[in-house]
Amino acid sequence: MTLPASLRSRRRLSLTWRVVALSSLLLVGLVALFTWLGHDNLTRQFQESRNQHHERQQREIRLALQRSAENLRQLAGLAAASPRLGPPLEAGNAEEVEEALASQWPTLQLEAGIDEILVVDTRGRTMGRWGSSQPEGSLPIQAWVQRIMDTEMPITALRCTTDCQQYAAVPVLVNGDSVGLVVLSRSLADVTRQAREVSNAEVALLVTGSLESRDLPEARHLAPWNGYLLALTRQEQSLPVLQRAARLGPISALLQAPLQLQHRGQYLELSAVRMDEDADRRSTGYFLLVSDISAQIRAINEDTRILLGVGLAGWIAAELVLLLILLRPMARLRRIAGLLPTLASGGFDDVRAAIPTVRHRLPDEIDVLEGTTLELSGQLEMLEQEVQERGDQLAERVEELAQERDFVNSLLDTARVFIIAQDSRGRISLVNDYTRSMLDLDEPSLLGRHFVDVFEAGSPSPVGAFGTPQQEERTLQTPDHRIHTIAWYHAPLPSGTDGSMSRISVGLDITERKAAEARLTWLAERDPLTELYNRRYFQDALQKALWRESHGAVLLLDLDQFKEVNELSGHHVGDRLLREVAETLLLNLGHRGVIARLGGDEFSLLLEHADEDQAVQVAQHIDRLLDSLGFTAAGRRHRVTASIGIALFPTHGATPADLMASADVAMYKAKDSGIQHWHLLSRTENAKDELQERVYWVERVRSALEEESFELMVQPIMRLEDRDVKHYEVLLRMRDADGSLVSPAYFIPVAERSGQIVQVDRWVLRHSLRILSQLQERGISLAVNLSGQSLHDEGLKQYLADELAASGADPHHLILEVTETAAVTDFSTARGVLQAVRDLGCRTALDDFGVGFSSFHYLGQLPVDFIKIDGSFIRTLTTNPESQVIVRAIADIAKGFGKQAIAEFVDQETLVPILQDYGITYGQGFHLGRPSRLDDTFNDSQTLFGKKTKYANSKDDDQ
Repeated sequence: MTLPASLRSRRRLSLTWRVVALSSLLLVGLVALFTWLGHDNLTRQFQESRNQHHERQQREIRLALQRSAENLRQLAGLAAASPRLGPPLEAGNAEEVEEALASQWPTLQLEAGIDEILVVDTRGRTMGRWGSSQPEGSLPIQAWVQRIMDTEMPITALRCTTDCQQYAAVPVLVNGDSVGLVVLSRSLADVTRQAREVSNAEVALLVTGSLESRDLPEARHLAPWNGYLLALTRQEQSLPVLQRAARLGPISALLQAPLQLQHRGQYLELSAVRMDEDADRRSTGYFLLVSDISAQIRAINEDTRILLGVGLAGWIAAELVLLLILLRPMARLRRIAGLLPTLASGGFDDVRAAIPTVRHRLPDEIDVLEGTTLELSGQLEMLEQEVQERGDQLAERVEELAQERDFVNSLLDTARVFIIAQDSRGRISLVNDYTRSMLDLDEPSLLGRHFVDVFEAGSPSPVGAFGTPQQEERTLQTPDHRIHTIAWYHAPLPSGTDGSMSRISVGLDITERKAAEARLTWLAERDPLTELYNRRYFQDALQKALWRESHGAVLLLDLDQFKEVNELSGHHVGDRLLREVAETLLLNLGHRGVIARLGGDEFSLLLEHADEDQAVQVAQHIDRLLDSLGFTAAGRRHRVTASIGIALFPTHGATPADLMASADVAMYKAKDSGIQHWHLLSRTENAKDELQERVYWVERVRSALEEESFELMVQPIMRLEDRDVKHYEVLLRMRDADGSLVSPAYFIPVAERSGQIVQVDRWVLRHSLRILSQLQERGISLAVNLSGQSLHDEGLKQYLADELAASGADPHHLILEVTETAAVTDFSTARGVLQAVRDLGCRTALDDFGVGFSSFHYLGQLPVDFIKIDGSFIRTLTTNPESQVIVRAIADIAKGFGKQAIAEFVDQETLVPILQDYGITYGQGFHLGRPSRLDDTFNDSQTLFGKKTKYANSKDDDQ
């Protein structure tokens, strides 16, 4: 098969050669990189070794100088220690001084290399000299004498003039006093020789600065360094190198690092070592070392050439192998590339004939490409057939779309929503039937009008707003004058090739949903029973008033005996009472502030900008309103009263919670007062402290129940006829941490309010029955008080039956007492509980009888065995005729009903005969017996109970 003429005429570069060229560039670059890295690494290592060698040379030369100076100082010391030197030097006899050292001079000169010996007295005069002499004044003799005389310590110095000399000056001592000094000098020939041996290099001695003698050869003058070469080994080779180095850089650079340079085909390295010398000299001495490093440099270059040759050989080998690998696959790839134009032109059979069908055991990518090309030819052939088929199907689909269009149009007309299309100018271009019917307009009347003209007055919507989806709510007044709320959803639509925008608007009538939302909002803020505001709204209103830094009052109302209305007349009557109270409050006080029902039988009023007197007047007005309400249900009249707590803000609280807590405390004080139905917290009363006190006692009661820290006491109830005691009332105390007993007056009211009193009653019953099981054989009976809340304890009867069975106590010896107030308040419940207790075999008593004479009507219907006459009548029996009449009447009524009477608060002997005369059987009070512990009352209680009783329960102390 031949390629198209356009492809044949174009000059091409084979993929094989492209790969070879690119890989060659890469490999050559890598070879160059690795060769450079290798050369750089060798050079760096060599340089590091030379730097270390340079540092070692500096250390060795300085060490040689130090050793030479120390040796010279020792020789000077030996000369100064001559016994023949001190006396003549002290006497100033120069001849004897010379004779003293004349014998030592040959030895020092020949064996120690000493060039000169000077003997100086304390005034700096030369008393003796041997060897070559320095010019007069070239040595700082006076400075040395002064320094040695001051310190009596030897000194060493290095001085360079026409040559470099080491000096050692040592004091001459006579009887411990310095009488002069001996100065020895020596050249650096030995040090230079050692430096050459250590460094294996040529050595030069350079002196920079001004020299006193100018007799040196001019060739050795190095002007760039301002110095002269005093000594030089192999001058013919070294001098040109030093002259060239002087032109290349300062001498200070050589001190930091060696200088490498090439000279006459050799690679040389030049380094310098500075010599220490006197500070008063203006010349400086240096050791210059010239080393031949040609062998090392040539070795590095040879290694680099070998590395480069190996890399190039590897590159050539790699390219040859790559070319051998690519030749055959590239030929196959070119064949496939030549078939692709044929495939594009539809020559499917030609393509399949040109590609062999032989498969290799290990297929590679070209095998996959050939197979894929064959599959592609088959798929393209099938696709061509499918395109033909799809063309036919497309014609059918166009027909279906036409039908769907008709369906959509009918759907728009039947949908119960507003559907309107607008053009780019905001004019209506399409409306559905529902819109036309709601507006009572035909289509021509709507088309072309602006959307806002129909559904809301105003200017047309800006065209720019069409580009983004929008949501909004608009009102619509229909021809029947009804107002509808429509939720509109606007979405952009492309309207043509000119890029202009239009939109479709869908409106949903949400009038009913809005009404439901309004109802939900009302329910969220209102109490559904009374239609007053609820607790949540009241607290929000109170919070807003506090935020405004306003002042005013909060009134908290709690209906009295509301629970009895529910139980006696039914909950529907209680609901009706709540509605009438709410209506009365709203009608008379709605204009004064926010009125809310907090829940149950609690109401609250927020009087903003009201002072103390106004709040009290409102509370008194509410009391009169409720008293005149006259609520009647099922022929029974209920008196409506409420306890009202008044708290002022911000005096009694800065938060809604604090204010409501203060009002709650005031309300309970109103309930407890019994004088008036309202209570205003004074400025000294702290509601928060009272609440904390209440929480404290609630926790104390809970702990006492869990830790058994209650204790029971008993008070005798005496039979007046023979003063016999077989009857005791159980009293409750709480044991404090210090062992003292806490009166129930502290914790019983809190327990009643918190609902803990039922658990306390059960605790007392359980422990009283355990005691009774040990005392009943003596004929002793125990009376236990039950609170009013226990009358509503549905599990009381079963609990009492279980405890009687568990303790083994005789129920006949157990007397359960309930107060007259609790019994009459909930008469039916009290009668049922007392009868259930009697059915178990227990006896019952009516406590505090006579407080309200309304109980006489119910006395015959209550199943009680004892009537305990309230102590307020007994205490005044001897002085108050009315008390005598009441007590005699109660005794007669009790006897008439077959019940035994018990007089409380018998505190004097004169009452006993009067009570006996009235026919009262029993008496109880401090005169007859005070409350006492169990182990004090029953002498063998420890034997009976095994340990000291720690029980507890009940009410206040009986007198």
